[in-house]
Amino acid sequence: MSCRASTPSRFRSTTWQSSTLLPSKPRSTTLGGHMIVKTAFLGSTMQLRVELRDITPSIWRRLAVPAELTLDVLHDVLQVAFGWTDSHLHDFHLAGVRFGMPDVEDELLLVDERAAPIGAVAAQGAVFLYRYDYGDDWEHDITVESISEPGPGPIVVECLEGARACPPEDCGGPPGYENLLRVLADPTDEEHRDMKRWVGRGFDSERLDLDKLNKKLRVIGRRFERGTRSARGIRRIR
Repeated sequence: MSCRASTPSRFRSTTWQSSTLLPSKPRSTTLGGHMIVKTAFLGSTMQLRVELRDITPSIWRRLAVPAELTLDVLHDVLQVAFGWTDSHLHDFHLAGVRFGMPDVEDELLLVDERAAPIGAVAAQGAVFLYRYDYGDDWEHDITVESISEPGPGPIVVECLEGARACPPEDCGGPPGYENLLRVLADPTDEEHRDMKRWVGRGFDSERLDLDKLNKKLRVIGRRFERGTRSARGIRRIR
């Protein structure tokens, strides 16, 4: 119902100099064919459509976020918007560049997501990937639907609309979730009772509570605005 493992080789990244993200004067560059004006996004709001891959019927959210939101804070927004618990690793992939939290033990190149405002790395029309939990491998396709004209105004972090609940953590990714829904819908299945107990009494795959979700997102918006447009320290808003 709608309401208003290891990293594959295709994800290996190129290097990225964070100092080029916010130059003193606006200038343009290209990333995967998209023209990006580096500082023109300041004061703009981006509308993003985010959809989980390989799930039918689709689980999706439409979000409004400030263009200067860095990818680490977008991670927090996505965790809240979908209902994940931030219990696993994550990364972003855009035009061959992999963004995430640097780890000295990570053998692959990784650009620090804390130095990458969304508006500096994704133009209108761009599509990029957010991956959460390398075991279950939840992949979210993010489309930049629109970017408003820059201007004064309050920070907006909001879920405008979406459909369906988030899958339970650690259910086995899209194939495991499909099997879980099948078992829950069949009282005669030998695993029905155990699976019903495992997901909990309140689980409803079709339910999305936008009011509850947006209360949590507003906390992120307020902290981001108070923190000199930085939301470092935002972790669990549950």
